[in-house]
Amino acid sequence: MPLDAQALSTLVLVLAVAVVVLLLWVGWLQRSDAQLRRRLRRLFGEGEGLGLDELLDRQFRRLDTVAERVEALNRLHHELEGLAQHSIQKVGVVRFNPFADTGGDQSFAVALLDAEGNGVVLSSLHGRADTRIFAKAVQAGRSKHALSDEEQDAIRKALSPAGA
Repeated sequence: MPLDAQALSTLVLVLAVAVVVLLLWVGWLQRSDAQLRRRLRRLFGEGEGLGLDELLDRQFRRLDTVAERVEALNRLHHELEGLAQHSIQKVGVVRFNPFADTGGDQSFAVALLDAEGNGVVLSSLHGRADTRIFAKAVQAGRSKHALSDEEQDAIRKALSPAGA
C-alpha cells in the first residue's frame, strides 16, 4: 500500500517536528551537563582527568586530614586550658601607709593567685630608712603564715568576682 503525497508530507512534517524537539532536548542536556561540570570543578578543583570516584576519594582524604588536625587542636586546647588554671589569673593590690612618720601610701600588698586561689601574696613595707619585702604562700585563699590586714584585703580583692 503506497503512501500518497499528503500522508508522506504529514509524516515528513511530524518527523521534522520530532527532530527539532530532539535537538532542543539534546541542547538542554548539554547545557545541564556543562553547568554540572562547572559546579563539580568549583567544588573539587581541576581533577586532571580524574573520575568522580577519585575526586570524592581525594575529598574524603582531605576531610580525614582536617579531622585529625581539629582533634590535635582540641588536645592542645585542653592542655593549654589545664596550664592556664595554674597561671596567675587573679590579682589584688592594696596600697597603705604602715608608719605615721612617712608620707603617702608607699607600702603595698599584692596577691597573685591562680584559678583555685593558690599563689603568693607579696608585701612591701616602705620606711624612711629601708624597705622590706615579704612573700607568703597562699593555698585556696589562705596562708599558713600570719597575714596582715592589708595582705588579707589583697587576697580578698583577688578572689572577688570583679577582681577589685
